[in-house]
Amino acid sequence: MSLSPAEIAALAGIAFLGGVIFGITGFGAALVTIPLATHLVSLPFALALFVLMDLVNAARIGLENPRLAVRSEWQRLVPTIVLGTVAGVTLLVSLPRQAATLALGVFVIAFALYGLARHPEDALRLGRRWAYVAGFAGGVTSTLFGAGGPPYAMYLSHRGLAKAQFRATLGFATLTSISLRAAAFLVTGILLEAEVWLCAAAVVPAGLAGLWAAGHLFRRISRATLMRAVSLMLLASGASLALRALA
Repeated sequence: MSLSPAEIAALAGIAFLGGVIFGITGFGAALVTIPLATHLVSLPFALALFVLMDLVNAARIGLENPRLAVRSEWQRLVPTIVLGTVAGVTLLVSLPRQAATLALGVFVIAFALYGLARHPEDALRLGRRWAYVAGFAGGVTSTLFGAGGPPYAMYLSHRGLAKAQFRATLGFATLTSISLRAAAFLVTGILLEAEVWLCAAAVVPAGLAGLWAAGHLFRRISRATLMRAVSLMLLASGASLALRALA
């Protein structure tokens, strides 16, 4: 794959947007970066490229307040995150490109609709056994689509955690998931392509710049407003991917 300077610049712009979203919400960057990037590069290339950015950003956010993380919740998630990662990378290397693109489009649309729906966080308290479901689902979606955060966030938001505990625990879970994803991509060779690392030289700094910008933007825009805007963008992006796969 040979990318033009304009395409690399576009990928860096996508990385900046992903960094902003991750910096404000603590997850969700890949739900934007991967669908947009697959309009320029293949899904495996996009996953390999943005896992490097995600890993740096997740380390930056996930290790901010480690003492606030609820370790028992994280420990329940980890075993099935590992199993889900193995299942996800197996699907990634075996699914035809068209099927993988369609699956990504459907997943993005489903999460966008979830984000637009009203679902009060205190309406339902999930039992701790749901951690195993969330961990496996997040491991699969992290490796297959680059987006493990939503299942973890859905579970932790219904566990009665304080806001600071939620963010710190989610950061730990996300960092674990992304680290396992990066390791899986190294083992399977997806992350060994030289051009991935060349593009990462532009993408990773752009993602960090997005994190810096998020620190200034969060005072001016609410999390709810941002997530609604992101959900609308995801609907359009997911629909575009699904239509492209079916064409």
